[in-house]
Amino acid sequence: MAQETEQGSRWENFKERLKNTYRLVVMNDETFEEFSSYRLSLLNVYVLLSSLLVVMAIIVFLLIAATPLKKYLPGYGSVSQDKEMRELYLQMDEMEKELANHRRYSENFRKILVGDVETEQEVPQVEEETLDTMDEIRRDPILDQLQRESARPDAGDEPKEGRASNLSPRDVPLEQMYFTAPLRGMISAKFAPQDDHNGVDILAPKNTPVQAAMDGYVFLSDWTLETGNTVGIQHTNNTITFYKHNSSLLKPAGSYVKAGEAVAIIGNTGTLSNGPHLHFELWYKGKSVDPTDYIEFE
Repeated sequence: MAQETEQGSRWENFKERLKNTYRLVVMNDETFEEFSSYRLSLLNVYVLLSSLLVVMAIIVFLLIAATPLKKYLPGYGSVSQDKEMRELYLQMDEMEKELANHRRYSENFRKILVGDVETEQEVPQVEEETLDTMDEIRRDPILDQLQRESARPDAGDEPKEGRASNLSPRDVPLEQMYFTAPLRGMISAKFAPQDDHNGVDILAPKNTPVQAAMDGYVFLSDWTLETGNTVGIQHTNNTITFYKHNSSLLKPAGSYVKAGEAVAIIGNTGTLSNGPHLHFELWYKGKSVDPTDYIEFE
C-alpha cells in the first residue's frame, strides 16, 4: 500500500513539473542587455518536438511516394518498370539464341565452302534401340505429310509457303536453271579463280538496285571489312549467289526473295573495292563458277 502511494506521488510530481513554466532569456554576455525572452514549459517542449517529428515523417513519406526519389530506394520500384525489365530480358534472351543459331549456320556454311565436312567414319555411331511392338512407334503427322508430298511427281516444282526452297528432291544442272541478271552493265573484271577473284565485277550507274538472280532465302546480309555490305542467297540445287560492295542492304537475313526482287543498292564499300560496282559470285555444290556462262549482263 505504501509502495502504491509512493508511485502515485511520483506521478503527481511529474505532472506538476510538466506544468511548471520556465523563462528562456537571450541577453548580451558583456552588457547583460536582454534581447528576448520566452516562457516555456516541459509540456510545451514535448508537444513541439512531437509535432516536428510528425511533420518530418509526413515530408519524408511525400518525398518517397510522390517524387522520383523512390526509384533509388530498394523495394520501391514501380510495377511497370519491372514488367519492362522482364520484357527486355526476354528479348535479349531471344536475340542471344538467334545469334547463336546464326553463328552455327555460318560455321556450317563455311565448312561446306572449304570442304571441311564430316565423313561417315567421323560421325559418332549411335546405338539403335529396338522396339518390342509396332504400337510403340509414334509417327509424326507432319513428317508423314512431308513424305507424301515428296513422293508426288510434281514435288519440288514450287516452294511451299513458309518452307525452305533450297531443299529440292531433284538435282538440276546449271545449264537447265534460269537466272535473272542482278543488273545490266559492262563487266570490268572477269572470273579469275586463280587470282582469288571468284566472280565478276559489273559497272552500273549510281543507286542502281541489285536484283536477286533466283528465288531463295537470304542467309547473309551484313557488312565485312573486305567486301563491305554483302548479301548471300541460298537457292535450289545447292546453288548460292553473293552480291558484294553494296552501298546499302534492302533485305535482312532470313528473308525469302523472288527472282528480280531488289536486295541491295550498288556501291563502293569494303577494302577490296576501288570504285562503284557490283561483285557477283555464283557457287554450285561448294565451287565457284563463271556467272557469264549462265547469265547475260550486257
